[in-house]
Amino acid sequence: MNSFDQFEVWFVTGAQLLYGGDAVIAVDAHSNEMVAGLNASGNLPVKVVYKGTVNSAKEVTAAFKAANNDDKCIGVITWMHTFSPAKMWIHGLQELKKPLLHFHTQYNKEIPWDTMDMDFMNLNQSAHGDREFGHICARMRKNRKVVVGHWQDEAAQKKIAAWMRVCAAWADAQDMLILRFGDQMNNVAVTDGDKVAAEQTLGYHVDYCPINDLMVYYRAVEDADTKALVEQYWAEYDHDPKLEEPGTEAYTKVWNSAKAEIALRRLLKDKGAKGFTTNFDDLGEFDQIPGLASQRLMKEGYGFGAEGDWKTAALYRTMWFMSQGMPKGCSFLEDYTLNFDGEKSAILQAHMLEVCPLIAEHKPKLEVHRLSIGIDSETARLVFTSKQGEGVAATIVDMGNRFRMIVNVVDCIKSKPLPKLPVASALWIPQPNFEVGAGAWILAGGTHHTSFSFDLSVEYLQDYAEIAGIEIVVIDKNTTIENFKKELRMNEIYYMLNKSLC
Repeated sequence: MNSFDQFEVWFVTGAQLLYGGDAVIAVDAHSNEMVAGLNASGNLPVKVVYKGTVNSAKEVTAAFKAANNDDKCIGVITWMHTFSPAKMWIHGLQELKKPLLHFHTQYNKEIPWDTMDMDFMNLNQSAHGDREFGHICARMRKNRKVVVGHWQDEAAQKKIAAWMRVCAAWADAQDMLILRFGDQMNNVAVTDGDKVAAEQTLGYHVDYCPINDLMVYYRAVEDADTKALVEQYWAEYDHDPKLEEPGTEAYTKVWNSAKAEIALRRLLKDKGAKGFTTNFDDLGEFDQIPGLASQRLMKEGYGFGAEGDWKTAALYRTMWFMSQGMPKGCSFLEDYTLNFDGEKSAILQAHMLEVCPLIAEHKPKLEVHRLSIGIDSETARLVFTSKQGEGVAATIVDMGNRFRMIVNVVDCIKSKPLPKLPVASALWIPQPNFEVGAGAWILAGGTHHTSFSFDLSVEYLQDYAEIAGIEIVVIDKNTTIENFKKELRMNEIYYMLNKSLC
C-alpha cells in the first residue's frame, strides 16, 4: 500500500451568507468541481476531501476542530471563493493544530469580459477575499504555506503536492520513536541536543535501548531465517563467488550480518520504532559493526544516525517518508575528506559503512574487508558510488534556544575510483561553490552528518520548517558569505526577542 493512501487533506471554502442562497449553491458546486479536478490531476499524492463551505465563526471552528480530531486528516487547504470576513476565522485558527495551506486561486481561469456583471463580481471575489484571510493569518502569526495559481495549473498543483508530502511526513513524525543503542560518542556536541525540546517541537521521541536487549533477539535468530536472507544477498548484489563458501571468515561475516539485520528489524518492529542509532563503542556480542544491516534498513525507511546521532536518524526518516515513490533516493551521509581542485573542489561523502543503497548509481557490490575502528575485524558492507545530479543536504542542530535547520543545495559529481577504500560514497560540490558553501555551513553550526536526498528540493524542507516553526537557513547558488552572516545575525535577534515575548 502507498503510505500516502492512509491520509487525507481537507479543503475548506470560505464565503458568507450576504449574497443569498443561490450564491451558496454556486460556491459549493464550484468547490466540489475544483476538488474533483485536483484529485483527477494525477499530480497530488494525497486525496483532497471537500469539507464544505463555511459561512460563520461557528462553522469555521467546527470544521477545524473536526480536522484536529481526525487521524486521517494531515492538513487543511483554505480558499476564499467570495469575500469571507476574517474575524469569523479567529477562533477556528486558534483551534487548528494541523498544517495549513492557503490556496489563492479562482474557479474561473479568465475574466469573462463580454458577460461579466455585478452578480459575477459578487460571487467571484477571491482576489480580495484571500487577502482578507491572509491578513488575519498574518496578524495571528499563523504558520502556513501560501500557493498562488489557478487550480488547474500544474505548477500550482505541484506546490500543493510538495506540501502534502511534507504534511504526511510531519504526521509520521508525531509518533516516531528513535531507539539509541548506546549513547553519544566521544564528547561530540553537534550530534546531541535536547530530546525533550525535540519532542515538544518536532514530535518524535528518543529512547535509550540497551544493547543487551538487541542481543536477546540476535541469539534467537534461527539458522533457516539467516540462510534465507543470505541467499537473498547473493541474488540481489554483485559479489565475489568465494563469499559463498561456507566455513570461511568472509562467509561467517556475511552470515552474522544477516543475523544482525533480522534481529534489528524484529526489535524495531516490536518496539514500534521508526529509526535507530548505533555506537561502535557499544556493540554487545556483534562481531562487527552492523553496517550492512543499517544500509538495508535505511532503504526500507528506517531512520539511521551513526554514533548516537538521533536528530539525523529522525530527519532521515522524515525525508525518506516525504520522498516515497520518487526515483533517485536518499541517504545518511557524512563529510569525510576534502578534494581541493579549483572550481571543482569537492567533499567526499562516506562513512565507515552506513550509506543507503537507494542513491547507488549501479548495483551495489557485497564485500567483506577489515574495519579497524570500533571492533577491529573483517566487516561486511555494500560498496558503490552515488548517482550524479543536484540534491539537498540537510541537518537540524540544537542552538540552545531553538532548533535550526540548515539546507545546502549540492551537485553530486562523478567520483574517481577508490580501490583501497571499499565503502559506499558520494562526491559533491556544495553550491554556490566549495568555498562559500562549506564556509556558510560552518558559520551556521552545521553537523558533519547529513540527511541527503536527490529527489527533494529546498521547498520541501522550507515547508517542513514552517510547519514545525523552526529556523531554516538555505545555502544555494545565490548565497554570499556577507549576506549569510547578516541572515544569521538577524535570526539571532528574532529568536531572542521571540523567546523574551513568550
